[in-house]
Amino acid sequence: MRTMTTSQPALNAADVEGQRGTPFPSPFADRMRGREKRRLGDAFGIAQFGVNQVKLEPGAESALRHWHTLEDEIIYVLSGQLSLITDDGEQVLRSGSVIGFPAGSSNAHHLVNRSSEAAEFLEIGSRIEADNAYYPDDDIAWVEVDGKWALTHKDGTPYQGA
Repeated sequence: MRTMTTSQPALNAADVEGQRGTPFPSPFADRMRGREKRRLGDAFGIAQFGVNQVKLEPGAESALRHWHTLEDEIIYVLSGQLSLITDDGEQVLRSGSVIGFPAGSSNAHHLVNRSSEAAEFLEIGSRIEADNAYYPDDDIAWVEVDGKWALTHKDGTPYQGA
């Protein structure tokens, strides 16, 4: 990954390597298979907040539907059409749409590309180490075990191979 230099402070977002994959075990990871993230903030060494340019292929999900205890999050749609799914239902987002999720708001959310074309958006969020995320629709949790974060079932049983 390229990082900023004083002689060339700007870069083209397409030059930031896209990352696929997720730390979630199967079957959850399969739902995000068509997701690619370019970690734009990391390319500049930004540590206080994250900025990702995300591309979702048709049928892909941005994440499991979730909410954060301490992290603020904002989404800005760059291109295409996405379905925002929250506790309030479903809303179609298009280029120029923006939505924010304040820390501690238990209105779980994620994006799904139900269209036939790829869609792109920016996700921006604070990076607070003690943040917890909750996933109301799925049997998964991030928990701290012996000082490290681990993926478990909601009852605390570890995922095999996670």
